[in-house]
Amino acid sequence: MDAIDRVLITELLRDARVSYQELGRVARLSANTVADRVRRLRSSGVISGYHAEVNLAMLGRGLRLMSDVRLREGIDRSQFELGLAAVEQVIGAVRLTGDYDYLLQIACADSEEFEQVVDRLKRDLGVRESRSRLVLHEVPIDLEPLIRASEL
Repeated sequence: MDAIDRVLITELLRDARVSYQELGRVARLSANTVADRVRRLRSSGVISGYHAEVNLAMLGRGLRLMSDVRLREGIDRSQFELGLAAVEQVIGAVRLTGDYDYLLQIACADSEEFEQVVDRLKRDLGVRESRSRLVLHEVPIDLEPLIRASEL
């Protein structure tokens, strides 16, 4: 990955729908050359997809929480992870080291719905314990410094 690739990735992070022609203007390359570079970044796995940013509050899911969960003894992690897909309020999950097994990102309409989610996680997915925190504000982080510092 060279400096031009870093410029292209940075621009795609700002707007994943930017045209190859516009990317070419920023990188001072032809649209065809940019398209070839973006295809190469995709095929190598550096770019793994393009995503829309969704306003969950506009979908009636304005209550966002981060929940640490600890599984009961004997619960199979792969089954737990597959089961999370059926809980529509779970919008993200990561497996962790430390006191808890997973950190879940949850989006609900209200506290009653969140309570139902917690009950379901305990009843159906083998969660033994959970500790949740309300998301007040998400801090935007610019990935450009990381991209500039990265080498392949």
